[in-house]
Amino acid sequence: MNSIFFTPFANNEFMRLALFASVLVAITCAIAGTFVVLRGLAFVGDALAHGVLPGIATALLLGVSGIIGAGVGAVVMLSGVSLITRRYRLSSDTAIGLLFVGMLALGVIITSRSTSFVGDLTRILFGELLGVSKLDLVWQSAALLIVFAVAVIARRPFLLMSVDEGLARTSGFNVSIFQNLLLAMVGLTVVASFQTVGTLLVLGMLVAPAATGALFARRISTMMLVASLIGCFASYAGLLISYHFDLAAGASIVLVAVVIFALSAVAAEIRRSRRNRHDEIPHQHEHSHSVRP
Repeated sequence: MNSIFFTPFANNEFMRLALFASVLVAITCAIAGTFVVLRGLAFVGDALAHGVLPGIATALLLGVSGIIGAGVGAVVMLSGVSLITRRYRLSSDTAIGLLFVGMLALGVIITSRSTSFVGDLTRILFGELLGVSKLDLVWQSAALLIVFAVAVIARRPFLLMSVDEGLARTSGFNVSIFQNLLLAMVGLTVVASFQTVGTLLVLGMLVAPAATGALFARRISTMMLVASLIGCFASYAGLLISYHFDLAAGASIVLVAVVIFALSAVAAEIRRSRRNRHDEIPHQHEHSHSVRP
């Protein structure tokens, strides 16, 4: 029985590196994803995940690292959103939607121009978890430290903005600066994670574990911890499933994370209904006493 759960990692360096990389991605996404869920920025995360596609495609065509291209794509995306929102007084959702479809279309056009892009495009969209190197782990660790530092330093303004932007302003925080900082943190998370789980699946790791944490936690630190533990477990279980059933590793990890959220949501609903039923019993007793002659 132990061999089923541990032998794939003990005897295979690719699996060990994949596990380390996916755990780093899970923790990074848990930290950034907590604020994505609290702030309601899932659409932004999705747009960023797809908006980096033309940057990655261009970098690969030029023989440059895809991470550099993803970084350039994220900067262009965030700068464009800021410019359109500030200069043309359109809502941020409108600006994000415009750039989202524009960048995605540009990425598809770039990839369609090269016949050698079939394998590269699959790697971009779905990741190459079993092909990560030790250098990739160093990069992912650096991204995790930066995201963690930003979350610690800007924890209070991020939390106030999640409740009410007006409250953040009256507390003396520049909402525009911290909003851009939050978007930059999400952008860094996407750029750092795409090589592991791919651009199509990174949103799942950003949202699913953090959303599960939000079902049970009442403090940001607890929510991040729960999200990190769920992400790490999903990474381990997803890799095992992909190994034993010959499935895509990144997709298996994200699917496990989403299934955990679904089961947690059902459990939370059952617990809520039981609590409501218990709360109704005393009221029923009080009503029965009141109508006695």
